[in-house]
Amino acid sequence: MPATVPDPPAGGYHDNADEFRRRGHELVDWVADYLARVEDLPVRPAVAPGWVRAQLPTSAPQAPEPWEAIVADLDRVVVPATTHWQSPRFFGYFPANSSPPSVLADLVSSGLGVQGMLWSTGPACTELETHVCDWLVELLDLPARFRSDGAGGGVIQDSASSATLTAIVAAREAATGGDPTVLARLRAYTSDQAHSSVEKGIRVAGLTAGQLRLVDTDADHAMRPDALAAAVAADVAAGALPFLVVATVGTTSSMAVDPVAAVAGVLDDVDLGDGRRPWLHVDAAMAGSAAVVPELRPLVNDGLARADSWCFDPHKWLFTNFDCDVLYVADRAALIGALSVLPEYLRDEASESGAVIDYRDWHVPLGRRFRSLKLWFVLRRYGAVGLAHHVREHVRLAEGLAARVVAHPALELAVPRSLNLVCLAHVDGDAATQRCIDAVNASGAFVTHTRLAGRLVLRVCIGQTRTVARHVDALWEALAAGAGRG
Repeated sequence: MPATVPDPPAGGYHDNADEFRRRGHELVDWVADYLARVEDLPVRPAVAPGWVRAQLPTSAPQAPEPWEAIVADLDRVVVPATTHWQSPRFFGYFPANSSPPSVLADLVSSGLGVQGMLWSTGPACTELETHVCDWLVELLDLPARFRSDGAGGGVIQDSASSATLTAIVAAREAATGGDPTVLARLRAYTSDQAHSSVEKGIRVAGLTAGQLRLVDTDADHAMRPDALAAAVAADVAAGALPFLVVATVGTTSSMAVDPVAAVAGVLDDVDLGDGRRPWLHVDAAMAGSAAVVPELRPLVNDGLARADSWCFDPHKWLFTNFDCDVLYVADRAALIGALSVLPEYLRDEASESGAVIDYRDWHVPLGRRFRSLKLWFVLRRYGAVGLAHHVREHVRLAEGLAARVVAHPALELAVPRSLNLVCLAHVDGDAATQRCIDAVNASGAFVTHTRLAGRLVLRVCIGQTRTVARHVDALWEALAAGAGRG
């Protein structure tokens, strides 16, 4: 005989407000305790592939489980199998830092459960986003043409990858006018050090990887304007249509900064008709946050007045938890024209009045979270002075580490230190560099690698929220011991 299914409790299976309040307080305590002890946890989990699934039942539960059992499995299953990006000993890849104001704002966003596809489906979601984006234009000293009270404006995306894809689609439509017969002639350009999202975006936008030119870089791994000019001229001579250049301010491998102003100058010589030139998108995913520090702005903001779009990730280095990328455009009409699709069920009076922004037209997804809340909380809680202090301190720590590398007889900088990234190698070659990487990671810290000019390079990216001098000191001790010759 089949098991008897009991009748549901009165009101269904939902927790009531008192239960939610009690469990919410417990989980906030759990998160606070986690952040307090994360420094003592190994950054990388010691689990094999499949370990997590082996700890879990093969089928979803038929009956409700007690909260205590669910929370216990956070400690039993989730924490032991987590790479702890919030650890102050995390120096790999790039930071994905968060902060208590951001975490709490994400809770509010989830509680409100807003779907902000239209202004009318979330007036606060839309207008707060516009306002915060305008705040950032001033805070980062960006060109005024990115403000919403002109022709441009900002929008929060999930990541710089999505922002780049959005820019590619807008550039494609601006160059072709929607004529599909022109697509095969299009050519895009980026440096050979640019993020892989550029090629992926080209593919998703309906073009081929062969339509993307990887431009040579100089000794500092920044795009060479002369090489760009030569590539563009060769394509024009062959009948192709250059439509986009993606410049990088802060490459992933070495934090190289492309000369944006010089790149824009190359594009001035390319006429797409009606005085239009190819679209210039600038990807400043991590480095863009450095502009909160006035003395760092000349490095990261140079030439932006010539850019058609620019993006950066507050979820990397501005203490706002993932996901949160801000994309600015100088002409929002080009973006909306490329992405707007208007079925009848999305028509409403507010939209048709022309007095509101519908952010569904500013990116690929229709649906969107209330992401601006966490950025709003962070900007208000830290203030410009607080944000600049912490970013400046990360750069200071990187400067100190770079000086130690220069002074060590067995180590050398692979490239000059740039912002908060130190790239180094052992003078005895790749095998010795790998031993340094292994020694640091065995110590409980975590670093990653790249290759520059074919050489294995150890990267130390200093940007986690709670990283201070003693964490960098401990990393250095492990690195120096692994390098030998001390």
